[in-house]
Amino acid sequence: MSTDLELELRRLEKAGSTGVLRASDGEFHLAEGAIVSAECRWTTGLDRLVVEAGVATEEDWRRAGAGDPAPVLGRPRLETLALLSVFDAAYFLLATAERSEFRPAPAHWLAPVCHVPPQALVRECARRGDPRSGPWPAALVDRAAVVPVRRVRRRRVVLTGGQTEVLAIADGHRTIASIARALGRTAYGVLEAVRELTAAELVEHPVPLPEPFGAETTTLPVTPLPGPFAADLVERPLPAPPTLSTPLPRRVAQPVEPLAPYDRLEPVDAEVLIRLKAALEELKW
Repeated sequence: MSTDLELELRRLEKAGSTGVLRASDGEFHLAEGAIVSAECRWTTGLDRLVVEAGVATEEDWRRAGAGDPAPVLGRPRLETLALLSVFDAAYFLLATAERSEFRPAPAHWLAPVCHVPPQALVRECARRGDPRSGPWPAALVDRAAVVPVRRVRRRRVVLTGGQTEVLAIADGHRTIASIARALGRTAYGVLEAVRELTAAELVEHPVPLPEPFGAETTTLPVTPLPGPFAADLVERPLPAPPTLSTPLPRRVAQPVEPLAPYDRLEPVDAEVLIRLKAALEELKW
């Protein structure tokens, strides 16, 4: 846990500060020393959580951010989702933040419904356990793909609704962060589900994905090509790509049914789900 960030939050709480504390991977919004909103690049944004839960529409949320939050502030469950979002972002920010900078600013519009004292925030993050321990440390939530096993070793494993959702969408390419955004769930909730699935031998141990091409590039010296045609090979422009005389037909997206909440999903036999995923993959080829 980042001691420096924790100390800075406590200092701002004692001073009753209002503004934005920017960390390396996100930020905290404070009002009179209390945390009213938190954002992290690894976690699902509150806007996605409220839309997935049916608390507000995307237009309602856009208007709230533009200065008209009154219609949204009175919605049921907004306070609960706001608290979940704060704890979710803080769990990863406190684990990875290396530097922070505070700037005074007007209070966030969520201040009337969300107030988290830094002491309570740190206590909750500590209760959730060390984010650096286990086969899935917090630093891998956006760096390692969740890869389901091809065959279940145990005879019978019963999954909860949340574990079923995660295992059903895991395709060997999505990370924990991308799965959480796709499902509209908290990153910590998906992280816990993946840890449990790994312990049950239904998900492979993580292997960090390679860095995306272009993220960090090294400039290499250019050596002239030998021979009389070297200049032509280097300076000759590439031909323009061919154009289609007839435009391709547009593909109409099919409507997707919204996912059911965790509490509405029935337990599923893990072996049945694994076999179904394998059969679907074979049908693609």
